[in-house]
Amino acid sequence: MTGWLIERLGIDWPIFQAPMAGVATPALAAAATEAGGLGGLGLGASTVAGARAMIRDTRALTGGPFNVNLFCHAPAQSDAAVEAAWLAAMAPLFHGFGAEPPAGLAEIYQSFLNDDAMLTMLLEERPAVVSFHFGLPDRRRIAALKAAGIVLFASATSVAEARAAEAAGLDAVVAQGYEAGGHRGIFDPTGPDEQLGALELTRQLTAALSCPVIAAGGLMNGADIAAALAAGAEAAQLGTAFVVCPETAADAAYRAALHGAAAAQTRMTAAISGRPARALPNRFTDWAEAHAELSPPAYPIAYDAGKALNAAAKAAGETGFGAQWAGQGAPRARALPAAELMATLIAELKKARGE
Repeated sequence: MTGWLIERLGIDWPIFQAPMAGVATPALAAAATEAGGLGGLGLGASTVAGARAMIRDTRALTGGPFNVNLFCHAPAQSDAAVEAAWLAAMAPLFHGFGAEPPAGLAEIYQSFLNDDAMLTMLLEERPAVVSFHFGLPDRRRIAALKAAGIVLFASATSVAEARAAEAAGLDAVVAQGYEAGGHRGIFDPTGPDEQLGALELTRQLTAALSCPVIAAGGLMNGADIAAALAAGAEAAQLGTAFVVCPETAADAAYRAALHGAAAAQTRMTAAISGRPARALPNRFTDWAEAHAELSPPAYPIAYDAGKALNAAAKAAGETGFGAQWAGQGAPRARALPAAELMATLIAELKKARGE
């Protein structure tokens, strides 16, 4: 049976392409939507002008709905001593590539929690879905978006977070399992993490909530989607499964790593950005493990250092310092055009359900 959420969105299949900031593109999102699912754009790292352009570029390719995702992290608290120690530890890496570390670090992304210009843009553009990661915006922002007819999702990693999202009036909750690639959506990264897998978290959320649940984390094929639906989800969200589609912004090194031995060894690390995120192991994650005694700067200040290091490394021909996010299902990624991948997922889902 089709759930309320699928009917509200007016889509054919309960398959959502994860927004994936820095990787998802208008071409990818439009292809997923045109194939009968829900495409997604990650706008958390975008300026207002850049976010508007991505929304309009996607609309030029599809008349269907798509999801735009924003970050709701607490604004970073700068700590000069922590940042100086971090840069000092990284200095030999920069020097190895003939570069100098930055003189200082900045908060490179503005949180949606205090970005009124982004809110104004969303109310003008009115995408079908707006979703939140790392927490929830205030009630004023939620009320304004709902009044504009926008469907609202939020990622949750626990029952407590999901209940907070439902109580705030959101329409659906993304159950982000510990297997998921990219940034952990946990509201408080300094607190305990229950580390529940996607299917168990989905079961717990469907028992605890009245609103629809979207399962996410390690889902790669139609059988996985069927399992998520059987666990009570109304839809499944897939990210890593789409990373190697030709429509994404993933570079050649990222794509190659996803097809190599690293795909089977994903690691959770806060070193790259300052927040826990699941990535492919590479020279950066190896360095972080060797310097585990150091605390990275707050998110996204640490990302400023990580991006500078990756740029220096790439300029010297080294590709092992990028943020190569991937979930635990990475070895099963298929390098197919997005429309073909969607068709394959749909056929596999139908087979798994005996349709």
